[in-house]
Formats: sequence, structure tokens, C-alpha cells
Amino acid sequence: MSRLLIPFELDKLGEPREYRPPAERVVEGDIVCRNWDVDSAKDGTVRAGVFESTVGVNHSIKGQTWEFCLILSGVVEITEQGHAPITYRAGDCFIMKPGYVGTWRTIETVRKVWVTA
Repeated sequence: MSRLLIPFELDKLGEPREYRPPAERVVEGDIVCRNWDVDSAKDGTVRAGVFESTVGVNHSIKGQTWEFCLILSGVVEITEQGHAPITYRAGDCFIMKPGYVGTWRTIETVRKVWVTA
């Protein structure tokens, strides 16, 4: 029987998938991202995991994806196109809705829990 209660064991995430943002999206820095997929549902249309990024600035484009984020550590400044920047730190959470376009500035290496749909 598969488990229906999935814990987020932040100290037991295992090996991450490591990558860099596409070069055309990088504005500043040599950004390295790490992602740990924790679970998915509804044929992969709902996903959850943990993400980490080193310092730098990149263009952020959500497309048709809705995303909830909870910052675990670090500091980011997110600027939605046409709006003032907002700084988020550990304990802060936010939602990026489909169609979001802006910049993501990692000021201190950031780690977040994310859920997408």
C-alpha cells in the first residue's frame, strides 16, 4: 500500500538535481540551483519539493504554472514586471500565479519549499 501521508524530512532529502538557469535568463552571477522533488499527484500536475539557489539574478517566467513558496533560509528580492521589488526571508511565503514575469535576485543562498499546480 502506498503512503498517503508524506513527510517533508528536510534533513533527509537525498541527492538533489543540480542545474543552472538557461543562459538567456541569467542577468547576473554564476547561479547554481538544486532541486529535490518530494512528491507529485494528479498525474504530475501537482508537485512539491525543495529548491535552493546560489547568489545571482535571473528572469523568472511562470508560464501556466501556479506556485506556492515558503522561504526556509536565505534572502531573495523578487520584482514582478511593472511593480516594486519585495524582499523575502526565512518564514515568509508567497504565491506566483500563472503569467508571472519578473526577476528573482538571490541575495543570500536561498532554500524554499515549493508546491506547483
